[in-house]
Amino acid sequence: MNQQITGRFKWIPRILGILYICFISLFALDAFSGEVRFLEKIVGFIIHLIPSLVLILVLLIAWKNERMGGFLFVVLSLAFTLFFNTYRNWIAFLFISSPVLVIGILFVISAIAKSVPKNEQDEIINKDFSG
Repeated sequence: MNQQITGRFKWIPRILGILYICFISLFALDAFSGEVRFLEKIVGFIIHLIPSLVLILVLLIAWKNERMGGFLFVVLSLAFTLFFNTYRNWIAFLFISSPVLVIGILFVISAIAKSVPKNEQDEIINKDFSG
């Protein structure tokens, strides 16, 4: 693949990962509703942020090692599906579990694209477009 496509595959999963972490972190704000003491709200907020913290850790791993991080994102999507029971509702699955799976697949594609030597990339492109 050419440099532009390889560069896109490098940054797309990273940007999607950051956006998804921000999205999931919004659910932690739910901890501030209700009639409990402020300290209990803070503890609830931190507990609600655990999935976001795990995602940040996996994103940092993926940033350094795309193949391992992609694999971890795929495993994490399975864990999210089972832990949050998103398999029971397709809309929940669509918004909670499937983005993590897509991010993981994109990280793996990025790792594969980087591992193909430059001369082979040009050969593949020329073969595809020359018919």
